[in-house]
Amino acid sequence: MSTQALQLGAVLYPGFEMLDYFGPLELFSVVGSSQIEIHTVAEQSGPVGAAIGSEGAIGPKVIADYSFADAPAFDMLLVPGGSGTLTELENPAMLDFLQSQSKTAQWVTSVCTGSALLAKAGLLDGHRATSNKQVFAIATMQSDKVEWVEAARWVEDGKFFTSSGVSAGMDMSLAIIEKLFGSETAEMAASYTEYTWHRDANSDPFAAELNVLAKQLGMV
Repeated sequence: MSTQALQLGAVLYPGFEMLDYFGPLELFSVVGSSQIEIHTVAEQSGPVGAAIGSEGAIGPKVIADYSFADAPAFDMLLVPGGSGTLTELENPAMLDFLQSQSKTAQWVTSVCTGSALLAKAGLLDGHRATSNKQVFAIATMQSDKVEWVEAARWVEDGKFFTSSGVSAGMDMSLAIIEKLFGSETAEMAASYTEYTWHRDANSDPFAAELNVLAKQLGMV
């Protein structure tokens, strides 16, 4: 294991989902800054508003440390989902940033509809991946070269970790911590946060809700 801390770039964009973002970051922070250093990054540095509920309103703001232009090369990327995903799917700056960073990152991770952004950038082609179940179509519409897994809490394929909706990102993050730092560290992180870890990646209690919201929105 490297003696240098892993540099984690947590991507922000207007309308990101708060638990997608802060759930994983809380768990990674528990590991300690000597092991993982967390950095926030967005198209422009400064405040970026989070999504409120599913209506697409913008709420509390988070400060991005770096812009896409001045960000260093990160060892790990964290890409959240949220109502702002639809806008970012048409944002060349976002897609170019993900492509560029993924060339050198050791790990590329997403929560919820964040996998749609990775797919639109072409990064998941030839890989297995999953996404938020209620709006699964948002992800699958981005690439037919991805093996989309409908029933999975999270999916690991090479350096890519993709998770289902919102809270599933915490289960994925604990699996990453276990992979990188051992089961004892992962158990410590779960205990510290008083979180009940769903350890089986293939056990997806929300698979039955596949595209429920997407159908209501007329996406499928």
